[in-house]
Amino acid sequence: MREYLLTLCITAAVTYLLTGPVRKFAIVAGAMPEIRARDVHREPTPRLGGIAMFFGLCAGLLVADHLTNLSTVFEKSNEPRALLSGAALIWLIGVLDDKFEIDALIKLGGQMIAAGVMVMQGLTILWLPIPSVGNVALTQWQGTLLTVALVVITINAVNFVDGLDGLAAGMVCIASAAFFLYAYRVWVSYGIEAAAPATLFSAILMGMCLGFLPHNMHPARIFMGDSGSMLIGLVLAAGAISITGQVDPDALKLFAGSEKAAVHQTVPVYIPLLLPLTIIAIPAADLVLAIVRRTWRGQSPFAADRGHLHHRLLEIGHSHSRAVLIMYFWSALIAFGALAYSVNSASMWIVLGVVFLSFIGLVLLLLPRFTPRAPRWAEAFVPPRYRRGGAVAEPAAATPQTATAESEEQPRTPVAAGVSRVNGSTAMGARSRPLDRRKAGTSR
Repeated sequence: MREYLLTLCITAAVTYLLTGPVRKFAIVAGAMPEIRARDVHREPTPRLGGIAMFFGLCAGLLVADHLTNLSTVFEKSNEPRALLSGAALIWLIGVLDDKFEIDALIKLGGQMIAAGVMVMQGLTILWLPIPSVGNVALTQWQGTLLTVALVVITINAVNFVDGLDGLAAGMVCIASAAFFLYAYRVWVSYGIEAAAPATLFSAILMGMCLGFLPHNMHPARIFMGDSGSMLIGLVLAAGAISITGQVDPDALKLFAGSEKAAVHQTVPVYIPLLLPLTIIAIPAADLVLAIVRRTWRGQSPFAADRGHLHHRLLEIGHSHSRAVLIMYFWSALIAFGALAYSVNSASMWIVLGVVFLSFIGLVLLLLPRFTPRAPRWAEAFVPPRYRRGGAVAEPAAATPQTATAESEEQPRTPVAAGVSRVNGSTAMGARSRPLDRRKAGTSR
């Protein structure tokens, strides 16, 4: 565990320290696209944050290769090299897209090629545990097609959810934390060395996200872009593929009896890992809804819009930060709920706890729909928005605060990159400028 923590900390430190220089490079390189209609930020913000994340990945793999215990992962498995090869390819495609806005079909082809590169080096699904059937061995073509499909789905699910400051990095960090706990349990508790690469991938992925989040929280100073979102999606998919398709469930020896009985009893363990859709259920649901919505309207599934889940949270009335925290809550509930259920599927307390937390999540989700009103005797102690009469607007001269509020109500005008007063932040509201002291009648 100490070596995993060291790898995680080194990855996070390298990613964090490189993000600042990468931001300056992105500004100089012009990787600051204009504001689009679907964007929620108000000022052009540099992309290319995936550059720092990729070098964090390389640093994590390099450190792990020189540690006493983790070095055996590189000696007995070719999966770390397969991951690095696929990650380098998908990262290059993302960098080109962040700078030149390449076509969506070209990106899709690049994602499939990156998945194929990992398959050629051994990172593929060999079999699947199916209830009442047992282990089903897959042919080479079946394993390749399923692996490529899982990689492409996971990459696009993470890419679709990358719409608010800190959202994608935080959700993937939560998913990788739950994934790490499960993979570590399989490797250490049951002595299955085939789970070691997935454990390493999860630790490095957590470091990449934790190192980038301080720069990406609202208001973000830099975006990860497609170079970052596709990269962390590929790493997450690689870990799921590694432990799902190459760990024999009968090797866990949790239950005596036939192989069919063992697979049937360990279904709660393997359902979260058969497809990475459980640990990233929120992005996957957003992906499916986006495809259905756009197809129903006669649009291309790759046509961008403002109908994603995070956009709907903002429309309901949640602030930017609250919308991100709500998405964090649901991601953690699904990921760690599945993890707890895999440890002890017979416990009713786990089910009741998940149901109770789901109820709390629904209350928080619908909170803006219900505006609480304080009683008459307490109106003097609460903000005006909670009083029964509401705030009474008095006619007064225009002030910087009122001017700012009026500007927020007006339609948003995109700001081109490279103009003055742009510092790369993504504050939702317009910024008030300081008063001119000479016009205010001061002596200074």
